[in-house]
Amino acid sequence: MTAQRHRRLVLTGSITGAVIVALDGTVLTVAQPTLQRTLHATFAQVQWTSTGYLIAVASLLVFAGRLGDRYGHQRMFALGILGFGAASAGIGLAPGVGWVIALRIVQGVFGALLQPATLGMLRAAYPPDRLGMPLALRTSAIGLAAAAGPLLGGALVAQLGWRAVFFLNVPPAVLIGALALAVRVPPPPLPTPPRRPLAGLDLPGAGLLGITLVCLVHTLVALPAHGWTTTTTAAVLTAAIAFAAFVHHERRTTSPLVPPRVAASKAVASSLAILLAASAALFGTLFVSSYYLQNVRHLDPFQCGLQVLPLPLLMVLSAPASAVLQRRYGPRRTTTAAMALLTLGTLLLSRLDGTSTPLEAGTGFLLLGAGFGTVMVTATAVIVRHVPVDNAGVAGGLQQTAMNIGPVLGVATATMLLTYTPTLQSTLLPLSALAALGALCATTLPARSDREGNSPSRPPTYPQEAASETI
Repeated sequence: MTAQRHRRLVLTGSITGAVIVALDGTVLTVAQPTLQRTLHATFAQVQWTSTGYLIAVASLLVFAGRLGDRYGHQRMFALGILGFGAASAGIGLAPGVGWVIALRIVQGVFGALLQPATLGMLRAAYPPDRLGMPLALRTSAIGLAAAAGPLLGGALVAQLGWRAVFFLNVPPAVLIGALALAVRVPPPPLPTPPRRPLAGLDLPGAGLLGITLVCLVHTLVALPAHGWTTTTTAAVLTAAIAFAAFVHHERRTTSPLVPPRVAASKAVASSLAILLAASAALFGTLFVSSYYLQNVRHLDPFQCGLQVLPLPLLMVLSAPASAVLQRRYGPRRTTTAAMALLTLGTLLLSRLDGTSTPLEAGTGFLLLGAGFGTVMVTATAVIVRHVPVDNAGVAGGLQQTAMNIGPVLGVATATMLLTYTPTLQSTLLPLSALAALGALCATTLPARSDREGNSPSRPPTYPQEAASETI
């Protein structure tokens, strides 16, 4: 198999894995009311079908990325996507809501294995200066999934019931997983330096980080509904103590979970902050805007989806354009401009009222999509370019953690703001300030793309482990 064909297969697998995860989240939202009625579940139980998955995936992403660095991203990808498909099939056959919750947690574990591997495989297969367009195509596919998910989920639930949305994952997961196990890559034609000794997995560090993220996610999910209770306060204190212990442990262990080169990278830290701010601002704004469209404009859910459609469409279109813009203008200017668009879109939506036209709302969603699609590509490209191939999985895990925590943070913030200041403007202005803070972080990114990725620990074009890993 040629290197070119190998890269195409890696890109296909990466896009498919990302789309399966994106679709799963969007179609579940549509299916939850029917699931609740069919299984005679309480609202709290249905909420845990999402919360259990989120806690499992968020707490394990970085450790799963480290497993990929040690044992091969393509192996972790195959295990993750096949396990994700098997868990989906199990949920579709579940006899009760308890089984659904348990299998959603299992699905989250395999989702954690899958998500960093989709980025790690790209980093291993493509030279750093050619990563922009593969990441853009991956982002466009996620945008398409976000646009199609509610419509597809609604159609499946209406015609076949809620179980069909989980069976939807099974055929592509089995196909891509089988391909990942079956197809092997020939040895590279040029000699490569000997492999470095495998670093330890740092199980104590993984445990401390996992406790931190579990408590953080649980607090963000519980705060809007219950406020500051004894449980949420204890969870915050536990998260703070566990994170302090994690930092202390990482500084002293010989094989830290997050390698020093990744932890000390200013570009990686800035990119993670940008992704966290952008996703929090976007999802918080979407959450509030949906209430405006349905309660103030009196649109039904389908009409509401059509009104928001400019967002995923511009996300799809802006992703490939952002790869070109990044090469021409560099990550700093491209990302700063994209965060400015995101901020402006949030500000425009904050000015909507009962007399606003669909064009005004559509313009705001258009700016949100253009800004967020560009930020996803540029910030992710900076992260994966600034780490050696040896640490691509950890970098992917950190990126996915930011992209999972950000939406929870945004929705929790928006919900609490709505409780105390129930107006669109007073709720969205703080979220626009958060987006502006992300724009400020973007000014610290590298000025040019051609300075990135020039010192990986192994040759970037075709790493040695590609000879023995499957795709």
